[in-house]
Amino acid sequence: MKLEAHQLIKRYGSFVALDGASFRTGDQARVVALLGPSGGGKSTLLRVLGGLLLPDSGQVKVDDVPLPIDEMGALRALRGNGFVFQGYNLFPHLSALENITLPLLAVHRWSPHDAKRRAVELLARLGLADHANKRPAELSGGQQQRAAIARALAPKPSLLLLDEPTSALDPVMTGEVLDVIRELAESGQQIVLATHEISFARKVADWIVFLSHGQVDVSCTANEFFQKTQSMKARDYLQGLCRYR
Repeated sequence: MKLEAHQLIKRYGSFVALDGASFRTGDQARVVALLGPSGGGKSTLLRVLGGLLLPDSGQVKVDDVPLPIDEMGALRALRGNGFVFQGYNLFPHLSALENITLPLLAVHRWSPHDAKRRAVELLARLGLADHANKRPAELSGGQQQRAAIARALAPKPSLLLLDEPTSALDPVMTGEVLDVIRELAESGQQIVLATHEISFARKVADWIVFLSHGQVDVSCTANEFFQKTQSMKARDYLQGLCRYR
């Protein structure tokens, strides 16, 4: 995939989350990691790239195709992507199986038979086959996040977007979820990932976009970023994260 952003502006009241953010990935980027300090604009950029948020100005292209700038067009684009959020966002009154099938039925108009078959397939793939009928409160944090990933994958999205998917997890659960994401990347799934997990980004990503104060400071291959970045902001960020790891 190829992602491009040109002069993106996104404001929340007086706060400017994206302040002229621009970048372009390589033509064959498969896993793009958005890195940078908290409040730097990673989550907002992720939502704009996926069509979940409309920028106040600027343009995004995915594989040379401009994303729509109207709400209905953005909604159509959004339905082609899969999102995984920090807080899981599972329906608490539904089982893991029902959380996966509901969007397939209500949004994508799958038949009940095909929706259930797809959900069962994904639950098995992500190690949740024995937990299909449990509600979120009966699942561990790692299991809930894997269920959220299964829900995002269910409609077979062209692009999977993950917003700091391990931020609320302990180290063991973090490992579980990162293993799933790594396996998805190795299987060919196109992924954009906002994360602070530097060692994981180093192993899995092939392109890095580094944001600070709403602007893109670096956009380059992962090898260039981790081996020879010239950005002092990026160097300070990496050193700060690695100090106690």
